[in-house]
Amino acid sequence: MTGAVLSPGFAALILFGLFFALLIMRVPVAFALGLACLPVLLIEPRLSAMTLVQETFNAYNSFILLAVPFFLLTANLMNVGGITDRLVRLSRSMVGHFPGGLAQINVVLSIFFAGISGSSTADAASQSKIFIEAQRKEGYDDGFSVAITAVSAVLAVIIPPSILMIVWGGVLTVSIGALFLAGIIPGLLIGFVQMATVHVYAKLRKYPTYPRSSWKELIVALAISIPALTTPFIIVGGKIFGWFTATESACIAVLYAGALSLLIYREMDWKGLNYALLDTGKLAAVALFCVGTASAFGWLLAYYQIPKALLSGFGSWGMGLTETGFFIAAVFLVVGCFLDAIPAIIIVGSILQPLAKAVGMDPVHFAMIGIVSLAFGLVTPPYGLCLMISCSIAGIRMVDALKDTLIMLLPMLGVLALLIVWPQVALFLPSLISPEFLR
Repeated sequence: MTGAVLSPGFAALILFGLFFALLIMRVPVAFALGLACLPVLLIEPRLSAMTLVQETFNAYNSFILLAVPFFLLTANLMNVGGITDRLVRLSRSMVGHFPGGLAQINVVLSIFFAGISGSSTADAASQSKIFIEAQRKEGYDDGFSVAITAVSAVLAVIIPPSILMIVWGGVLTVSIGALFLAGIIPGLLIGFVQMATVHVYAKLRKYPTYPRSSWKELIVALAISIPALTTPFIIVGGKIFGWFTATESACIAVLYAGALSLLIYREMDWKGLNYALLDTGKLAAVALFCVGTASAFGWLLAYYQIPKALLSGFGSWGMGLTETGFFIAAVFLVVGCFLDAIPAIIIVGSILQPLAKAVGMDPVHFAMIGIVSLAFGLVTPPYGLCLMISCSIAGIRMVDALKDTLIMLLPMLGVLALLIVWPQVALFLPSLISPEFLR
């Protein structure tokens, strides 16, 4: 960046100032990111408005990002093809006899569904339709029902395959196979503390419990669900063992889910297939539009060397690996309250990456701290997209579910702290199975 008219500080003021001003005016995030770039592009003689189009197109011209719509389509095919219903039956056989049985089923189904969809918003929408009204009929409080549905949905971007992992790997050049492995243990730990939280709520509020399923019922439910449960192994295993790329694994998952729905379970007709395709198109368009404009925004940050300017003062703090981890988590937690996770990865991840590298943090560890922190932002207002979706379907105000949501977040934040203090929570499986992915 030689001979630029704007200084890094003034360019940052225009970019971030206009972006947040547009957010306050309730302009959608993707449009706000693009519009914030325009004044800088018009002021700078070496740039033009066409740069916004070019950089947006460059972001779309990515083989890796093709995996995003395919994972969303896989999830939709499973919903309309009756696969989700079979996973509900298996979840009930496994944990229905625990205190708060229906809420426990909610969490376990989110764990299963996370291994298929990669999208928390898709999970929040489908789970809310399945569970919130059912929990109402069994006497659960609305605030609790919405909160547990929303917080369990965040598992979809932590447990692989995750759309956030694909975006992170593509933008920041980190092995997606390593990220898939790294997300398994943190995701399962978060699922475990959610189940423990439901247990405590159920004991205090006397929520109902189902009768214990027999071993025969469990085995039958498992046998029926095995074809569906094979999907995550196809996606994750194929990527890890080098059988195919993340995008190719997503395509194979679509074909497999379609075959299950049409030929094995036979519950999807052409109308259902049409719905799945249309819904996938809408969700993918929103996600990828954010990727495009955020990439243009991030390109301008790099052009003016704004990340270097923003981080210049942090070197004097003398932070070690753990302190830097908590600082990174705090930044992503705050940003996640206001910004969608995908543009946050592209913009904030790029800014913080040099800081993580300076203290010797493994890129996979850095990625998992960022992804888990941003996942929690999906249930924290004012953005809180998963919480908004669940509240909308339940027909209640966000404030009515906020207390229970924050209570459920506390043990989840404990898992995030464990991840920061003990990097092996994320790095154990990658180092065990594919150590060549690390660093």
